[in-house]
Amino acid sequence: MLTVLWAAPGPMTPAEIQRTLGGGLARTTVNTILSRLHEKGVVERRRSGRAFAYAPAREAADAPGLAAHRMRTELDKEEDREAVLARFVSGLSDADEEHLRRLLGG
Repeated sequence: MLTVLWAAPGPMTPAEIQRTLGGGLARTTVNTILSRLHEKGVVERRRSGRAFAYAPAREAADAPGLAAHRMRTELDKEEDREAVLARFVSGLSDADEEHLRRLLGG
């Protein structure tokens, strides 16, 4: 859905997004996803007649920032941050683990 919004020249209604996606999702599903994205601050919305029109809160170039934000949000939900980080790191590929080591200066 974000890909559609990033490619759009302006805000889009759920019906427009559904048509762009090819109609594979019910409009209620599109509305639910957009509402959840709005609650998380990923998209912005404004009134457009009886519906809302949605636009991305961040540019496509900031997709890595969005992913990092989601990771921090999930980490903040847990008391045992060390255990969460250990579990995350244990699931990394060798290449990703090496990237992380370089970023951490180790």
